[in-house]
Amino acid sequence: MSQPKGRLYILSAPSGAGKTSLVAALLEKLPKLEVSVSHTTRAPRPGEEDGVNYHFVSKAEFQKLVDEGAFFESAEVFGNYYGTSQQAVAQRMAAGVDVILEIDWQGAQQVRRKMPEAISVFILPPSQEALRERLNNRGQDSEAIIEGRMQQAISEMSHYPEYDYLLVNDDFQQALNELQAIFITQRLTLDSQQQSQAGLLENLLK
Repeated sequence: MSQPKGRLYILSAPSGAGKTSLVAALLEKLPKLEVSVSHTTRAPRPGEEDGVNYHFVSKAEFQKLVDEGAFFESAEVFGNYYGTSQQAVAQRMAAGVDVILEIDWQGAQQVRRKMPEAISVFILPPSQEALRERLNNRGQDSEAIIEGRMQQAISEMSHYPEYDYLLVNDDFQQALNELQAIFITQRLTLDSQQQSQAGLLENLLK
């Protein structure tokens, strides 16, 4: 039985839409699925670990990686820089693992130019009010920062037509089921099944 190559998924959402929680739950449900660990120049938040949540680097280190062409995509968000390692993603996909990139629309555009076959999903909150409430409930940011994030979110959400799939995270379980359905459907395409079920297909058609 041959090993089908993994697929690349782009997941984008405004801050507070629940993307991180949905991805964490999806990882528990599906095998051979990983999230790419991005590099960032921002400081770790409480509970975050280097190499697990992000690779935390200085701006000088980040710029060196940019100059070396190491990143699939990179972007500046709220004054901090984020980037995705091309080599790390390629290695995991070659091993048959589906890789999720949790990136914004800027990064998504860069990735699509290099890999047009990437499957992209945009996650929306059910309303602006719900989004503001979620941002407030974090208890990490001042009112001015939250207002800035709201304006940024509205700008980000305007890019939803660039994506293949659109999910609304109102009921968490329903949104998770819908997200899982996208991944399962992609694994059942003719191309994937011809590779993963090669032995079975050969025996059936003897």
